[in-house]
Amino acid sequence: MRVLIGCEQFGVVRDAMRRRGHHAWSCDLKPARDNSPFHIQDDVLNVLRDDWDLAIFHPDCTFLTNSAEWAYGDGPYHQRVKPETLVGAARRLARIAAVEFVRRLLDAPIPRIAVENPRGHLSTAVGKPQQTIQPWQFGDDASKATCLWLKGLLPLRETNIIHPRDVNGRPRWANQTDGGQNKLTPSDDRAMQRAATYPGIADAMADQWAGSIIRSKRKAE
Repeated sequence: MRVLIGCEQFGVVRDAMRRRGHHAWSCDLKPARDNSPFHIQDDVLNVLRDDWDLAIFHPDCTFLTNSAEWAYGDGPYHQRVKPETLVGAARRLARIAAVEFVRRLLDAPIPRIAVENPRGHLSTAVGKPQQTIQPWQFGDDASKATCLWLKGLLPLRETNIIHPRDVNGRPRWANQTDGGQNKLTPSDDRAMQRAATYPGIADAMADQWAGSIIRSKRKAE
């Protein structure tokens, strides 16, 4: 299969697909973090018509989550606003553009499409997701609710459930503090690190949505 992994720099899903024998490429405006030769540095909209069999998209969630909802108002704001933070009308326009981008991905001429994003604005803007998954359902000791909008694909099946530790009656996984916060330290790259796909989910996508050509060939032999 020809597989496109859009809006992706880390190559986790791309490499899971390639390990199973597929012609998988990642595509992002920024270069691949692993310097892979199987990465297209371009606007993903420019390659949607390149005869793909399957596409998995990870659009930027900055303006699609429910966080920083205060910034969509016109102020005054109750906190100090960083110079680079869009607020008011500019942020509202950015959210409209982000939603339109997702709609174009879902409308791409590709028979099998998955769009991944956290819980947030997309549920009302484009419709409820077909599935919400967690890394701990696929063998990774982590909590990160991830919504999937699917076209031509079945929901993913759990592969390996990891049970949490108990903190005063509340479930907590390895990527969480006892209070439920993410353990990643604040940094300019924190949001991007949190956006990376967990390996267990990538393997489930590759196995269940594409399958293994290598395994099939061996069986045929």
